[in-house]
Amino acid sequence: MIQEVIESDKIILLTSLMLLFSILITKLSDRFGLPSLVLFIGAGMVVGSEGLGLLSFNNVQIAEAIGVFSLIVILYEGGIQTHWRTIRPVVLPSISLATVGVLLTATIVGLGAKWIFGFGWQEAFLLGSLVGSTDAAAVFAVLKGKNIDDKIEATLEGESGTNDPMAFFLTISFIELINTDHAGVWSLVLQFFWQMAGGLLLGLFIGKMTSVSLNKIKLSSVGLYPLFGLAFAFFSYSVTSLVNASGFLAVYVTALVVGNLDLSFRESIHKFNEGFSWMAQILMFIILGLFVFPSRLFSDWIIFHGLLLSGVLILVARPIATWISLIPWNYTIKEKIFLSWAGLRGAVPIILALFPMLAEMENSQLFFNAVFFIVLTSALLQGSTIPYVATKLGLVNPPKPHD
Repeated sequence: MIQEVIESDKIILLTSLMLLFSILITKLSDRFGLPSLVLFIGAGMVVGSEGLGLLSFNNVQIAEAIGVFSLIVILYEGGIQTHWRTIRPVVLPSISLATVGVLLTATIVGLGAKWIFGFGWQEAFLLGSLVGSTDAAAVFAVLKGKNIDDKIEATLEGESGTNDPMAFFLTISFIELINTDHAGVWSLVLQFFWQMAGGLLLGLFIGKMTSVSLNKIKLSSVGLYPLFGLAFAFFSYSVTSLVNASGFLAVYVTALVVGNLDLSFRESIHKFNEGFSWMAQILMFIILGLFVFPSRLFSDWIIFHGLLLSGVLILVARPIATWISLIPWNYTIKEKIFLSWAGLRGAVPIILALFPMLAEMENSQLFFNAVFFIVLTSALLQGSTIPYVATKLGLVNPPKPHD
């Protein structure tokens, strides 16, 4: 009995130290321009089985569950902070990037994967699908406080908040095509449209229900209102997912509705969600870092092939997908260049890369390592240079005058 208590105390101590360390290293993120996700992942790798050996973790189901939990919190916080008047003018281009853009990116990266890794066509396009979408956690974190032009920031946030259905659809479709011989193409297409429509409609309905509940129901403590609202975010995801629609899209739409209607205790809700979102982000990336084995990830073979595929994604696929997706809308050349560069990859591709493991596919570990390396490359190269690129292109708002 005493031994079990001691072990629990050690786990609590290690957790507290990890949390303290992770919060403090955000200062490094601000000073050196490194995205926080890289530092959190690095922290997980350091304490993992091939680092200091303090924690050993390889449970795919738990990692996927923690990733989903964290993304719900991050999407909800990002959504309630987004003003409708800012995002309304860019809704259609954001949706175009989130659908056509993801499809084009996945296709081009798939062609690159076929050439670089020598996969079969279905496996190559599966790898392309895994990295086809930008990531809300990475985008929200990197853009926060950088004073990027409102139109461009809203476009990137709108894209990252709505492109999960296409990425999930493509990933699940290719896994089914590889593992079964009778996956119907038309049923998969119909499933995608239901994912989008169901996520949107349920998100709108639950968002309105959340706002009414927060304003009408009198709770015994002000501190309960943020938790009450967050509970609706989890409710939105779970109900929507249970009817096979996009839970992540529903959460983002729910948050948009809640954040843009009259809301009691708005300030306390915003402050709570911001802090809890940071905690979710730290937890998610540390767990994903624990799941990585550096000896496999940083082998010469993975580094070489991963860099080649990262180059295809960053320098070819994302620019082509961005320019084609934005043809109908009035974006300047400089804006398109910046949007091409700012297509950050983060937690979503890594979580999607767990799906082939859950399906026990033959090359699942290779998929995970390749995706993880691409995410690190994207975060280090693109994430750390976004403010510099925005400044050089003249896409930074003038500083606000101090009172």
